[in-house]
Amino acid sequence: MDWYQLWQIISAPDNVPIVGLLVIVPFYTWYGLRQARANDRLIQELEANPELAKTHHRKTFPYRPGWPTEVHVWPYLLRIEFLAAIIVTALLMVWSLTIDAPLEEPANPNLTPNPSKAPWYFVGLQEMLVYFDPWFAGVVLPTLIIIGLMAFPYVDANPLGNGYYTWRQRTVAIGSFLVGFYLWIALIIVGTLMRGPGWMLFWPGQTWDHTRLVYEVNRNLPDIFGITSEWGKGIFGFFAVVLFYAVAGLGIHKLVTRSPLNRKIYERTSLIQYLVFQFFAITILVGLPAKILLRLLFRIKYVWITPWFNI
Repeated sequence: MDWYQLWQIISAPDNVPIVGLLVIVPFYTWYGLRQARANDRLIQELEANPELAKTHHRKTFPYRPGWPTEVHVWPYLLRIEFLAAIIVTALLMVWSLTIDAPLEEPANPNLTPNPSKAPWYFVGLQEMLVYFDPWFAGVVLPTLIIIGLMAFPYVDANPLGNGYYTWRQRTVAIGSFLVGFYLWIALIIVGTLMRGPGWMLFWPGQTWDHTRLVYEVNRNLPDIFGITSEWGKGIFGFFAVVLFYAVAGLGIHKLVTRSPLNRKIYERTSLIQYLVFQFFAITILVGLPAKILLRLLFRIKYVWITPWFNI
């Protein structure tokens, strides 16, 4: 274990937020799900005990007589926000005084850094270039992610779960978000901490050897099945993608209709809403990690090969 090099990587000014993500994201995920499970237990009790519903309203903190039914923004909310702003400002001041700005010397055209990495918030896109062509990883996938985030509120037919933590009533929405968010965090961590010279993969603590040579031959999925003609590769890839969407769509359908509540929500969802959800869920939440695993485990570069594009 090269502990000194590992410390240099994680203590770099650009990488400090990554170390924070490793702690903060799991903690707040656990904290939110913990509150959601507590509320879910209370909701089940309220459904079974109407008398309890007179003092509780889908939250673990009971309503007590004499409390106001409405709370004004001033001073209650603004007081908390002002205190939070002061704390965040103090933390940023301490951060800026103790950690140097991630500035380097002027660019030298005769000296290219190896590895040359984007800022941490773009490293996920740079990591996707390993598994997809630039036009797909840098244009198509980010566009689909943005459109999907905008479309999900409109395809959500679930009226429950607004204003309080719950897992049972928002399983599909929360689960989809967690899968996509943690996948993006994983790409950032791999690109920041595990990609060394030549963008080769190194385990954390493994010495970055600039003379390392990796003899790996990428393969295409049609080649594994002995398909050599250009048209044959295109047709095979098309049916492989169609089969993947069919199997993944069936699996997602089974997951989102497991519970009686989710089946009721499914019945409220229109065909267009459900097809839009399935498309983005399969493409981003299932297709992206599936292609990453194909590349890492089986060295498969392309699944669908055509004269115009390759995927």
